[in-house]
Amino acid sequence: MNLGVGGALQSGFAYAIENGFEAVIQIDGDGQHPSAEIARLIDAANKSNADMVTGSRFLDASTSMDVSMPRRLGMHLLRSVATRSCKTTITDASSGFRLIRRPLLTEFAKSFPSHYLGDTFEALVISGRRNYKVVEVPAPFSNREFGQSSSSSWWSLLLVFRALVVTALGLHFQLPEKSLNKAD
Repeated sequence: MNLGVGGALQSGFAYAIENGFEAVIQIDGDGQHPSAEIARLIDAANKSNADMVTGSRFLDASTSMDVSMPRRLGMHLLRSVATRSCKTTITDASSGFRLIRRPLLTEFAKSFPSHYLGDTFEALVISGRRNYKVVEVPAPFSNREFGQSSSSSWWSLLLVFRALVVTALGLHFQLPEKSLNKAD
């Protein structure tokens, strides 16, 4: 049964928890994320004690990519909401290249969105709102090696609008609040 990318991720997260993994790396299947950059995510998580580390295509000029105007507008809106929610600057709210570790990983194994942008933007926003620490690192991206985008620029804008409405109204999946202590 095809449960979509969110269902596949949730299954992977559950497998990781059941087998005692401390963290997982989420990576899109289109070949855009160089595997050599995984070490950068791990280093950032260890140095910052972050619950989630995302690789950003836009954090510095050397990792930037060209984006169409409609997609750039949608990404700007997502970035603004994610920055407020995470209480830190987020430059790439739709990155599918990230490290997620316990205790956030445990919560994602229980419930994770299965719809488009839920696995990236909504997961990021909800994590930040519930006090999970999110940081970004620059990550170079290659041109897509496999497949093609599943939506046009205008369809993507409609999906961005949907994601913004869902997060604004709190209609998304829920996470328990992470307790704040001096170790965080």
